[in-house]
Amino acid sequence: MIATCTDTASPTGRTGPSGDLAATAGIGLLPDVWGIVLAGGEGSRLLPLTRHITGEDRPKQFCPLTGSRTLLGETLDRIGALIAPERTLVVGSRAHAAYIERELSTGVPHTLLQPASRGTGPGVLWPVRRVARRAPEAVVAVFPSDHFIGGARAFLTYVRRAVEIVRTEPDLVVLLGVEPDGPDGSYGWIEPARPLPAAPDCFRVRTFWEKPDAVRARIFFDSGFLWNSFVIVARAATLAALGRRCLPDVDACLAGIDAAAGGAADETRAAERAFAAMREANFSEEVLARAADSLAVLPVRGVRWSDWGTPERVVKTPLEINAAPRWLPAWEARMGGTSRV
Repeated sequence: MIATCTDTASPTGRTGPSGDLAATAGIGLLPDVWGIVLAGGEGSRLLPLTRHITGEDRPKQFCPLTGSRTLLGETLDRIGALIAPERTLVVGSRAHAAYIERELSTGVPHTLLQPASRGTGPGVLWPVRRVARRAPEAVVAVFPSDHFIGGARAFLTYVRRAVEIVRTEPDLVVLLGVEPDGPDGSYGWIEPARPLPAAPDCFRVRTFWEKPDAVRARIFFDSGFLWNSFVIVARAATLAALGRRCLPDVDACLAGIDAAAGGAADETRAAERAFAAMREANFSEEVLARAADSLAVLPVRGVRWSDWGTPERVVKTPLEINAAPRWLPAWEARMGGTSRV
């Protein structure tokens, strides 16, 4: 259920940003935008590294990979310069409730805890339905909590621009597409089409490509395709409608939770029943890839981004920016120096 908001003293619910996040000070809150932060992943490919860092099998979003803050904490600090905590939903798993409670000790922002992991489909659509029921015309911005982003101010400038585009094109779903730094086939790729007449810096989406082989990835890179960051901006009602259109079975299960909204115990039981009956669903493959006619992509340049899906990527990024974390020497010694790429 959504937890009660008890502390809105600071825009981030924290003592203040530091490092790269200090550059976000003064950006200004968007008064009518909701943030959805996805924190339900298991991060299984990264467990050897997170076990090395924390001494336990902890999902990467709850790990301090770059400093003292976890990836989830850094995400909340970053977007807190743009979106108020009382309009921010963190979507996680009940299995990780202790980690989330530790991160959100103030009770800010709100939380939705899934009884079981069913993929990014319900992970996105459950909070979207919640916001749409409360404020159907509101704009929502969806953020993964387990990605690295260097250049917070530039990143938030692109989020703000995507919000502006959605306000003028309310039926569009705008994706942030990162300009790639190489032909990496382990990412999802977006093929841009024609520019929008009212926003020539934003492009219609022609095709999605998930994890292409090396030959295709080189072609995509040379052709100006973009990496799918999975940062999504749209009206809540628009995303909810896409869910009904592309994932009607998942949407029907989620509707059962909505029917019980208002009573905490009833809603908890309804969520348990819904997730027990629900199949796994991937939002990129089963919604975005099927709804290209409703999508646009905003190219993101000047922002270093990685989804940190493997230990090699986690090691590569800080080395490239000369910010090696304290755990790195012991990790490299353990790996025989093979983690550098």
